[in-house]
Amino acid sequence: MSEINNRDLIHTLNQRFRFIGKELNSRLRDHGLYASQWSIIFCIDQFGPMTQTEIWKYLNIEAPTVTRTLSRMEESGWIVRIQGKDKRERLIELTEEASRNIKPIQQSVDEFDQEILAGLSAEEKIQLHQLLQKIKRSGDHAQ
Repeated sequence: MSEINNRDLIHTLNQRFRFIGKELNSRLRDHGLYASQWSIIFCIDQFGPMTQTEIWKYLNIEAPTVTRTLSRMEESGWIVRIQGKDKRERLIELTEEASRNIKPIQQSVDEFDQEILAGLSAEEKIQLHQLLQKIKRSGDHAQ
């Protein structure tokens, strides 16, 4: 295999990321969601109620972006803000309706994931995951 320069590799990663985001948005449109909103729903579903800070740190998204997305989600009935441990803390949790609707959304996302990864063997998926984790750790050290 010939060598690839860093710029071409990062450009290709970025292009694939954009493609995946665009396609995922297309699939989620039927559920009234965008990929950014699904990321938050997935996060809360996995970890339970979270603060805004916990969400933006976990998702590695700018705080104002999360704030705007959460406001739209609250207006649309996906999330509610509840009182936390003290007066200042607000936890974000899914509404009952959102919790009831997760299964069909997850099914659509799972189908999409299978289609995107169909060309990879099980070993390649493991290797890709390991490589992406390695890139994440390198990025964590750079900050």
